[in-house]
Amino acid sequence: MSAKFFVYLLTLVVVIYAMDALRINEIFKKNKIFQARLCYLLIALSLTYLVTNFIMDFFISSQIY
Repeated sequence: MSAKFFVYLLTLVVVIYAMDALRINEIFKKNKIFQARLCYLLIALSLTYLVTNFIMDFFISSQIY
C-alpha cells in the first residue's frame, strides 16, 4: 500500500474528529436523518480529499531536486 492511502486514513480520522465540533443538526430539517448523514459523509470525504492532496502536494513540492 502506498503512503497516500495512510495519509487518507489519518486525515479522515482528523476531519471526522474536527467535524464533531460543529452543530450540523441545526442546519437540517426535522426527520431528515438520512439526508443529514449523507451530507455529513460527503463533507467529510470532500475535506479528506482536499486536505490529503494539499499535504501530499506540499511535501512533494518542498523536496529539493
